[in-house]
Amino acid sequence: MKKLSYLIVVAGACFAGCATVSERPVIIEPAMPKAQLQQAQAAAQLPVAKRYKRKVAIARFTNESNYGRTLMSDQDFDRIGKQASDMLASKLIKSDSFIVFERTDLGKVQKEQAITGDAGLIGVDTLIIGSVSEFGRAITGKSGFLSSTKIQTARAKVDARLVDVKTGQAFFSATGSGEANTESGEIAGFGSQSDYDATLNDRAISAAIADMIDKLVSSLAERPWRTDILEIQDGNVFISGGQRQGLKAGDLLQVMVTGKKIKSKQSGFDMYLPSQKIATVKIVSFFGENESNEGSVCVVVSGSVDPATIKSIYVEEVKP
Repeated sequence: MKKLSYLIVVAGACFAGCATVSERPVIIEPAMPKAQLQQAQAAAQLPVAKRYKRKVAIARFTNESNYGRTLMSDQDFDRIGKQASDMLASKLIKSDSFIVFERTDLGKVQKEQAITGDAGLIGVDTLIIGSVSEFGRAITGKSGFLSSTKIQTARAKVDARLVDVKTGQAFFSATGSGEANTESGEIAGFGSQSDYDATLNDRAISAAIADMIDKLVSSLAERPWRTDILEIQDGNVFISGGQRQGLKAGDLLQVMVTGKKIKSKQSGFDMYLPSQKIATVKIVSFFGENESNEGSVCVVVSGSVDPATIKSIYVEEVKP
């Protein structure tokens, strides 16, 4: 009897070991809401808009406000203007939408080129000219029977305009405003006391530039990216600009012929009639090592390009 019970126990253990237990899958909900997830998936399926980098330079950015003028010296001339220029250049570079070239300290660049034996400067499409038009500080506060507060405030206003290098025309202007403050207070002699806060100047100027830069970027993005044709050879069209400016193999560009130049009797300015599209080209490969010598090789997919007209034609992006 004992042997029979033992065999039953062993057999039961064997069957239990061979049996498979099916577990119900655990459903893990996504971290973001379902509606937001669907919106992100739909956005990922949309075609990515092309964005070609423009070549820009800050020609001048000065302090035109009355603040700090009596403190200027030969060693520290227009510190606020230089600070604003550096901040603007830094934000333009970080936006990854522009190739920024040095112009404000051009003399130092040319001096270094003379030492190293290098020469030559890269031309830009657009110059940025601006100034700190308003800047000031104020101290306000309240005093009570046992309490007092002190608020230091710095306000800045910057103005800038975009100038087309080819024509010299200022085609856009923008203004930005910024403010920064710090507050301290005490009650019955206890609390925080603040001395003159010099960082408020930096924060106010930075906020003003940030307020202005989005307007500059939007204006430049509305203008078609364009470049020159270097050579037409064996059916290939060689153009300036390559991958570092956002170009990709397979991109389509249009070849334009410059309109006739006519002097206006009404304004006295030279004017160009509208350009005409004569061909479409496609990028097939690239050449060059850096931003100063990179280019693209294109083939004509429609229309025709005459090498004899190379001085009067240029390449432009196809706007949707």
